[in-house]
Amino acid sequence: MNIISTKEMEKSIVTNFFITHWGSPQIVISSGIFNCNDLDGFAALDENGKIIGLVTYVFDGNECEIISLDSIEENKGIGTILIQQVESNAQENGFQQIKLITTNDNLNALGFYQKKGYKIVKVFQNAVEKARGIKPEIPLFADNGIPIRDEILLQKLL
Repeated sequence: MNIISTKEMEKSIVTNFFITHWGSPQIVISSGIFNCNDLDGFAALDENGKIIGLVTYVFDGNECEIISLDSIEENKGIGTILIQQVESNAQENGFQQIKLITTNDNLNALGFYQKKGYKIVKVFQNAVEKARGIKPEIPLFADNGIPIRDEILLQKLL
């Protein structure tokens, strides 16, 4: 596995990744509307150069916010390595905390982040309903059958 900055990749490759995995490069969450193909990030590539994981983030004030994290091959440490890259980069740039938002249905993500030291600090009830007003392709239900409606803010002090 090779980890590279998304700035080293052709933008069209990153854009196509987000279209395939998110429906579009646009992410709509309580903290803002983000075009992930324009954000800083890291990609994990397999031996053939194919993306097997990707993380995007922004620096804002004294915080670093992870906007997206995808691991195509689960339970292989890809997400962990990508998160560590962002945390290291944030620390090197003097940031003292890192935050992210996930949705109530994403039980795997909630468990993953808490194991990595992130704490739930706020719940934005019915936030996804508002996001659907901007990005209507956000599904009503997750693959696990849970209605997608609330956003959960997690934070970690660095």
